[in-house]
Amino acid sequence: MIGPRRIVCLTEEPTEVLYALGAEDRIVGISGFTVRPPRARKEKPKVSAFTSAKIDEILKLRPELAIGFSDIQADIAAELVRRGVEVWISNHRSVVGILDYIRRLGALVGMAVQANEYADGLQRGLDAIARDSAKLPRRPRVYFEEWDEPPISGIRWVSELITIAGGDDIFPERAAEPLAKQRILEDPLDVARRAPDIILGSWCGKRFRPEKVAQRPGWQDIPAVRDGELHEVKSPRILQPGPAALTDGVADIAAIVRRWAMRTR
Repeated sequence: MIGPRRIVCLTEEPTEVLYALGAEDRIVGISGFTVRPPRARKEKPKVSAFTSAKIDEILKLRPELAIGFSDIQADIAAELVRRGVEVWISNHRSVVGILDYIRRLGALVGMAVQANEYADGLQRGLDAIARDSAKLPRRPRVYFEEWDEPPISGIRWVSELITIAGGDDIFPERAAEPLAKQRILEDPLDVARRAPDIILGSWCGKRFRPEKVAQRPGWQDIPAVRDGELHEVKSPRILQPGPAALTDGVADIAAIVRRWAMRTR
């Protein structure tokens, strides 16, 4: 067997990818937030959150590799390294980055051919959605909110998926910022001034409340609020930088955009 045989996945996306590649037998521990695939929660011990981890429990699993994501998990990674565990922390934040991540992870576990085929299939799915969306009669302006207090606009891969799905992100310049704190809306009326046709909410672990959004001061004349175009995209389907965003997440957005375009043509 090539590559590490005992892997701890500190976030959700490596678990989803390894299951898709047929390498689930190598996973010995997962994030407690994991929902994809559903059977992973039943089959694997949950040893981490996003900003914390059960280091002693991880060590008992005798991992040969731990896989995490971003600077937010830097402290977890550092502690595991100090305890003798090899760690890979990825930091991809774009659609291209997600596809490249899948290819790199596949190569890391000796399944480069399978990973390339998987990534190629995901790309073909995105291309098909883009072709369909290009035929729509109109493109809506879209505001994506990944947190409400304070309001935080969408990250780069979400913005790119909105474009693929046939919409235009109203904050493309903010999407380029990698950290959530850099995407906080200091003045929520900026949303009203950019007049989105659709508002998408994905509040990272809690239910989106469109009625609360509609009641925000100065938002009553926003086209999306006026027309009732406030929709939730479940966070596990869009806010993880893994396959889910490139399949279920973008499909959800494309369906919402298509309904809007057909209604307003």
